[in-house]
Amino acid sequence: MNRKHIRKFSFMVMFAALNFIAFTYLKISIPLATGGAVAIHIANAIVVLSAWLIGPVAGGIAGAVGLSLADVLDPLYIASAPKTFFLKFMIGFIAGKTAEKMGLNETDDRKQIRKITLISAIAGLGFNVIFEPIITYLYRRYLLGVSAEAASILSTWMAGVTALNAVICVIVSVLLYQALYKYYRQIDR
Repeated sequence: MNRKHIRKFSFMVMFAALNFIAFTYLKISIPLATGGAVAIHIANAIVVLSAWLIGPVAGGIAGAVGLSLADVLDPLYIASAPKTFFLKFMIGFIAGKTAEKMGLNETDDRKQIRKITLISAIAGLGFNVIFEPIITYLYRRYLLGVSAEAASILSTWMAGVTALNAVICVIVSVLLYQALYKYYRQIDR
């Protein structure tokens, strides 16, 4: 492994840990009568930030690993870990790939950076807003054997909380990137 690979792997581990910490300790859990819980959190902002800084695949993996591990270690969320892995990877991959295609790493123009990060964050988190409730319903209904009514209630709650999280995380991720990108680019050389 060369220095660049070691550095990227180190950042992946760091972002996975930050995702774990953000979800485990900085969330507002809302337990549901149907079992499980939904949470208001900023961990998805860290998934998006990591995808912008270390790339779509590495950032997606960091988010998927960190947030799935957080789910596995929390009894309220343990059943959600497999779908979390897929959804968080996709958030990072879509946000990172969109930013990459729009030239995020080739510009220093703050206005252009703001535009690219805003659009790509909306793309990644928008995917989550659409697919998290759908996948939650299908996962609970057909893999976990939850009744259609209970799965529907959970998906409805999930849709509202996911949309709120997306708005918060778009803002947080754009602000964090603007604060950190110059420092990261210096380290990455």
